[in-house]
Amino acid sequence: MARTIRIASAQYPIDELTSMSAFAGKLARWVEQAVVKGAQLLIFPEYASMELARIAGRHVSRDLHASIEAMQYYIADYEAEFANLAKRHGVHILAGSAPTRLADGSVVNRARLFTPHGETGTQQKQILTRSELEDWGIDAGTGLCVFDIGLARIGIAICYDSEFPLIVRAMYNAGAEVILVPSCTDTAYGYYRVRNGCAARALENQVYVVQSCTVGEADWSAAVDHNSGAAAFFAPSDPLFPSPSGVLEEGTMNAPQWVFATLDLDVLTEVRKNGDVLNARDWDLQPGASELPQAKVVTFK
Repeated sequence: MARTIRIASAQYPIDELTSMSAFAGKLARWVEQAVVKGAQLLIFPEYASMELARIAGRHVSRDLHASIEAMQYYIADYEAEFANLAKRHGVHILAGSAPTRLADGSVVNRARLFTPHGETGTQQKQILTRSELEDWGIDAGTGLCVFDIGLARIGIAICYDSEFPLIVRAMYNAGAEVILVPSCTDTAYGYYRVRNGCAARALENQVYVVQSCTVGEADWSAAVDHNSGAAAFFAPSDPLFPSPSGVLEEGTMNAPQWVFATLDLDVLTEVRKNGDVLNARDWDLQPGASELPQAKVVTFK
């Protein structure tokens, strides 16, 4: 039997929600829409969590640092909603990332993965944009993981991380077949930088890459006021895949929606062995190619 995984990638609108129950209702509707279409893994974008800052009032959501502080209060309930929905529907969910204060006082951009069995895994963003460093005060995260969820082995490269080859290569070396890229970009320029990074990582590692993004305007938010992008699925450019461009599926720019694809992992294995070119194998022919970080493998039930 072919090894496949059906994934739903969100073009997620930042809405003005004024209560946790309103957020819970919105999230439940989104998850149900994806489950009805057969999704086994659902991906929400970077900083989707920041719409919760509005619950504390516009005076909070219009202040960037006050918004980050508010998220420390809401994050446990936010993640609990994803955990409950993953169990209820029997799916894996990558929640929208959140600025998260660690025990040492640092604040990282953290994405959390939830399984149907109540297990969780986290990935911190490794490389931060100028805005995150200079305006948000976010700290660089540590540690790379590959999550074996049974259906597939996945890595998570949060937005800007997808633009740096060694991060994803370390995940490939640890067995990743699918790279999830939750992103949040306020302009088309930022969106295309991440999109081009996704396509490049798919090409050079012969992996699937899935991008999710925030969309829409939110003038009440200092954190996520402008959001531009489209969700998409990328594969290596090879005749074994249906699209010569490597783009398997993509959404309508800036429109709230789910984008779906069923990824065949056996085809990916075949491309790595017998493709027109063997980028993944030939990585080591580059000067300095062996200087890589290491990724830890986390196995779920």
